[in-house]
Amino acid sequence: MRISQRAESVAPFYAMEFGKHAAALEAQGHDVVKLSLGEPDFGAPPAVVEAMRAAMDGRAMSYTEALGMPALRQAIAGFYRERHGVEVDPGRVVVTAGASAALVLAAAALVDPGDEVLIGDPSYPCNRQIMESFGARVTLVPTTAASRYQLDAASVREHWTDGTRGVMVATPSNPTGTSVPAAELAALCDLARERDAWRIVDEIYLDLGDHDAQDRPPSSALSFDADAFVINSFSKYFGMTGWRLGWCVVPEILVPALERLAQNYFLCASTPAQHAALACFTPESLAVCEERRAEFGRRRALVLDGLDRIGLPVPVPPDGAFYVYFDVSGTGLTSWEFCARALKEAHVALTPGRDFGVGTAETHVRLSYAASADALREGIARLGKFAASLH
Repeated sequence: MRISQRAESVAPFYAMEFGKHAAALEAQGHDVVKLSLGEPDFGAPPAVVEAMRAAMDGRAMSYTEALGMPALRQAIAGFYRERHGVEVDPGRVVVTAGASAALVLAAAALVDPGDEVLIGDPSYPCNRQIMESFGARVTLVPTTAASRYQLDAASVREHWTDGTRGVMVATPSNPTGTSVPAAELAALCDLARERDAWRIVDEIYLDLGDHDAQDRPPSSALSFDADAFVINSFSKYFGMTGWRLGWCVVPEILVPALERLAQNYFLCASTPAQHAALACFTPESLAVCEERRAEFGRRRALVLDGLDRIGLPVPVPPDGAFYVYFDVSGTGLTSWEFCARALKEAHVALTPGRDFGVGTAETHVRLSYAASADALREGIARLGKFAASLH
């Protein structure tokens, strides 16, 4: 059987691969500390779980509209108004089967074969894989600690070509946990808009980001770029990874195209998950999520202190997503060797930089602090012994 070039060219997602190896070790009876996957250990807020139980009362679970339940689209628009001070027409909100489905729709709607798309290096691997599956020519733009491992207007301007059709930014970022400062993101979006290019802004970790001195949450890109294609998810802030529910806010001109694409690709997102997700936006659930955000801050401090203590430097401390991107070059191992040996010898699962790009592929490792504080303490202790053994 002939396999398509598209399928053959897709690289493995190494975080998942290391997760499989960790599961195999667990099956053999080993205690593995899993710090490789970005999956909050809390689960959905209690009111959301109860709403799901109530929805599964035997009623018919028919398809919803391809763009999502009107009530949920209105609730999401209300969340932008109340949380971020941005007025969003519910008609521009598209509910999807996870943020990944939103990205598929974005690529299908915006990318023609040969279009150049600028994405920062390092970045979440699935973003560029999906773009390339639709024929994009992805240019990974090198970043440094000085730019918080993020794209900025200067680097985008430097790498712009006549074939550039769009820019994709994730803020806060996976794998670094760092955000693009609002003023810098606005300048980057302005530059792309002036050149008639689209902007995809992945904000799935936005509401986990640090608040400012006045306790205001980070700004959505929609506050300064109403025509950005903004992607978000119920997976991270609301702890609903396995529910596979996300959304995007899109320019009004794209809504009919997105509806046709969604009808053909997915029909609709999960009906019971959409019903339950309405409970995400109650004061009760939002209070739960805010306490969890604070807990992630405590876990971050624990991890940063622990890595510093055992001599594994973090060039840029995170301020949003629950990841720390640390430098292993001083150990004498590549990131792949470090992760493979840490799993085999210390039974700690991490993710090598190879997942996320080129520039830091061999020198950096991602640690997810979405695990419990106890698991993080144990993981740091094991990594400390492992790192000491290398010397």
